[in-house]
Amino acid sequence: MASVNPFNLSDSEEEAERRPNETVDTERSPSEGAPGPPPGNHFSPSAEAEPPTLLLSSNRTSPSGEGISASAAATAAMSGITDTRVSVDVIAAQLLREQYILTALELHTELLEAGRELPRLRDYFSNPGNFERQSGTPPAKDQALGPGGPLSNGSGMFIKLPNYRAGSISTLDSLDFARYSDDGNRETDERVAVLEFELRKAKETIQALRANLTQAAESEVPSQERKNFNSNPEIQEPIRQLEKRALNFLVNEYLLKNEYKLSSITFSDENDDQDFELWDDVGLNIPKPPDLLQLYRNCGSPLPSPRDMVDVSVEVAFEDFPGNCTPPNPSKKTDLSQQQQTEVIQELEYQISLLNNEKQSLAEQIKKLQRCVKCDIVVSVLCYCRCSRTLSPAFQQALLSFCRMCSDSRLGAEVSRIADSEESVMLMLGRCLPHIVPNVLLAKRERMVTHLCQELIPLILCTACLHPQPKERDQLLHILFNLIKRPDDEQRQMILTGCVAFARHVGPTRVEAELLPQCWEQINHKYPERRLLVAESCGALAPYLPKEIRSSLVLSMLQQMLTEDKADMVREAVVKSLAIIMGYIDDPDKYSQGFELMLLSLGDPSERVVSAVHQVFIPAFAAWTTELGSLHTALIPALLARIEKLLTQGEHGLDEHKLHIFLSALQSLIPPLFAVVLQNAPFTSRAKLHGDIPAIEVTRFPRPASPLQDVATIIGSREMLSALLLLYDHQLEHEGTTGWESLLWVVNQLLPQLIDIVGRINVTSTTCVHEFSRFFWRFCRTFGKIFTNTKVKPQFQEILRLSEENVDALAGNGILTKATVPIYATGVLTCYNQEEDRKLLVGFLEDVMTTLSLSHAPLDSLKASFVELGANPVYHEMLLTVLWYGVVHTSALVRCTAARMFELLVKGVNETLVAQRVVPALITLSSDPEISVRISTIPAFGTIMETVTQKELLERVKMQLASFLEDPQYQDQHSLHIEIIRTFGRVGPNAEPRFRDEFVLPHLHKLALANNSQAAENKRVDIAMQLFEAYSALSCCFISEEVMLNHFLPGLRCLHADMEHLSPEHEVILSSMIKECEIKVENRGMSDAQGSLSIASSLVGEDAKTKFLSKMGQLTTSGAMLANVFQRKK
Repeated sequence: MASVNPFNLSDSEEEAERRPNETVDTERSPSEGAPGPPPGNHFSPSAEAEPPTLLLSSNRTSPSGEGISASAAATAAMSGITDTRVSVDVIAAQLLREQYILTALELHTELLEAGRELPRLRDYFSNPGNFERQSGTPPAKDQALGPGGPLSNGSGMFIKLPNYRAGSISTLDSLDFARYSDDGNRETDERVAVLEFELRKAKETIQALRANLTQAAESEVPSQERKNFNSNPEIQEPIRQLEKRALNFLVNEYLLKNEYKLSSITFSDENDDQDFELWDDVGLNIPKPPDLLQLYRNCGSPLPSPRDMVDVSVEVAFEDFPGNCTPPNPSKKTDLSQQQQTEVIQELEYQISLLNNEKQSLAEQIKKLQRCVKCDIVVSVLCYCRCSRTLSPAFQQALLSFCRMCSDSRLGAEVSRIADSEESVMLMLGRCLPHIVPNVLLAKRERMVTHLCQELIPLILCTACLHPQPKERDQLLHILFNLIKRPDDEQRQMILTGCVAFARHVGPTRVEAELLPQCWEQINHKYPERRLLVAESCGALAPYLPKEIRSSLVLSMLQQMLTEDKADMVREAVVKSLAIIMGYIDDPDKYSQGFELMLLSLGDPSERVVSAVHQVFIPAFAAWTTELGSLHTALIPALLARIEKLLTQGEHGLDEHKLHIFLSALQSLIPPLFAVVLQNAPFTSRAKLHGDIPAIEVTRFPRPASPLQDVATIIGSREMLSALLLLYDHQLEHEGTTGWESLLWVVNQLLPQLIDIVGRINVTSTTCVHEFSRFFWRFCRTFGKIFTNTKVKPQFQEILRLSEENVDALAGNGILTKATVPIYATGVLTCYNQEEDRKLLVGFLEDVMTTLSLSHAPLDSLKASFVELGANPVYHEMLLTVLWYGVVHTSALVRCTAARMFELLVKGVNETLVAQRVVPALITLSSDPEISVRISTIPAFGTIMETVTQKELLERVKMQLASFLEDPQYQDQHSLHIEIIRTFGRVGPNAEPRFRDEFVLPHLHKLALANNSQAAENKRVDIAMQLFEAYSALSCCFISEEVMLNHFLPGLRCLHADMEHLSPEHEVILSSMIKECEIKVENRGMSDAQGSLSIASSLVGEDAKTKFLSKMGQLTTSGAMLANVFQRKK
């Protein structure tokens, strides 16, 4: 190999003269080696290589502009006079020319130690271009001095100059040639070594930067001011920023250590620019001093100053060592100019900003990775043993929240954390044994024993998890399930938490083989708490079981418990566990079994079980059917078919309980049905979560019975639901339903079938009307106002056909007598309470009242509407407005209907409205020209007497009723007398006693007496039957002796006389009633006589009675002692 001179120029003229024949060697091609930087400017980069990073310390010799060391020049001068000794520079040049790199490095090192640095060697080994490898050579580790490497500022501080090229840079002193062998390349290992070296150098650079900034912070106070403070000790030197931050840190540390937590929080808030958790935030390279207590104790003895300590891992300027002499070459020490210092400071600030940015970036990456790890854990838990389910994470999390897990506590943390190594077992024993041992010593009471058993749960689970013998593991799990005789809620939660942790740790196979047998053994345990533990365990372990076991063995266990267990709380837990099973099951063949389980649990006699079905089971089952695509094709049609079958079979008596079961199930399916409509809409793919998405109004949806019935939970998030709702309303309002199959099924199939069912139920059944009204109300509120106005209302209006042409034709409006009217009025028209909605409701009720009145049709549908709406005080004013429309109507038929409707409204309206709105309307109607209208007001007046307590109001009503009874124009009004007697019999038992004794009974007596002389037998029978009903109701009331003798008994005798001829079977009953009343009167007379005599005797015997009762009060419940009281004293 030909030797090459790595430098283009010789280092001295003398050498050039002695080596005239070496010109060929000095001319090196650009591709052979790498030239060093020009000797005149070692800071400027060359055209091909990055500038070397130089040490600017004052104890190092800066490169001269001559390019030749002093010793080399002296040797060259002497060589021509005394001897022919070769200069060191010539030797170095020859070594480099011959590529004896290690020898040249050794020479360079010895010259440095002797203080005779040779510029040629320094420049060569500082130039990374001399050591770059071509392909097939091992990679360089890194440079000790180079771009990005340290640059000394005279105090041991390293400066990192900006890079001028990319790539890894190495110098000879950073290479380890022993790492390479002839066996081949080891580039991967060497790259790791390079990265380690770069990391170490970066840390050293950061440490040096911190030291430099700390020194800069300490030197903020001018030296002249320091002298002033030192010369005058009375003047205190102002606190430096560094000192202030250090003292703040120590004070906050003291407050935390001594439990002054609130003070620490306040102190931290007042110094919000400082991080009290990181000492490095105080000053960048200062060792942390002792705490305040240690400083106080050592205040008499000086502490060693941090400045006297030297970090040997960091290069330090020579003169900084205490006791050292002046450097050997003080003349070569150069100080940086003011401009260079400014540049260095700017460079330092730039490097600090880069490091801070890198630190923040790394911290964000760490947080992101941690979140990813947590998400992976959550997803692995949620998706454990699942294969094809696509439930939203929000829904699945809400479903799993019904598993009863223990709350955050020490023992709960121990149970949920299974040890997985010997070391963790030791740590757990160390934490648990201190809580167990005291209870062992005190375990004499049942409470102590129970608490001790609870403390043993984590140890049992840990051992069962790690024990190698299956038999021993089975025994330990048996102990766990039988540890507490009757575990309460907290203890069951603890055991369940441990079982879940065990299942996560051991996997589905061992859960099936080891935990499930323990549950099966206790499925018929005599204590309900143990059976409850089994039911809850099945749900908690469902996510960790094999899917085949979930849909077979576990499902069969829960079905058996639901059918056979007699405890309500056990069946409730079974329903919740079944819901969790439905959240994980993926066998379509189990759909029919799930449907039967839903119907079976809905028919449970316990309300808490039925409530659990609606809150948990039905939403979970609906989510599964949604994934199967059978929610609107199988589940909802099956429930509708059962309702229609009930209506067909129940023409003579509808089973309202079963109807309630099926209709409530349909109502619970409304949210998942709406979610299906949204998720299968034409606009679903256009829903975007970014941008300004308005929040969903609080009243947009009905309040869900549980989180699982919240549409947002089913969809996945409130943001996604809000975005879908915007597109949903826009689609309905502007684009229609073309191609929207799920919504078209709702509009074209579901709604017509529901309206048909509504028209077939009995309108007089208040329960059925209420159930369907609530269903339609929830249905319309869930699907929204636009859907209700454009899809629901038109279908009802088409059926009801409220037009003027059909006002007198009842045949075309038979539907008005059905339950369709009240359900449409109370379930659809009341969904939204804006002004136009209220006007529509008022107009509908007015039209119905007018149509039914003019058609002489039954008023049951209108009455059902008033009863349902009257239950809510919000609609009282509106209903009174409707009735006033009837009061002033031109038709007497409509006025009669309005008068009868007041009777239904009075019971729920407050007395102020009765006095201001109802009574004036009734007084107006009571003077109507038509006698039928006046008679129609009597039931409403009677209801007022029954419910109102204001005396003035009662007197007005009483006067009006008296005018009906005493006015001669009404003496022959048979219909009026019938209505009054019927009203008296209805309101008499509940009316005020004074009104009953002074008004009702005397007038009944008069009517009975007048009926004896009635010539028309049919009228006589009608009044007699009404009087019989009235007297039968009033006979149960307390009636004074005077009224009984003067009015009640005489009236009964008059009625008895009528019944002897008209109805002998009623005559027998009346005879017995008369005898009972006479006996009551006689007994009252005897008791009054005896009562007057007993007053005196009671006064005499009061003292003896008091003594006897006090003696009896001193007795215990012992029968022997009670018998001894009555024995005669001997």
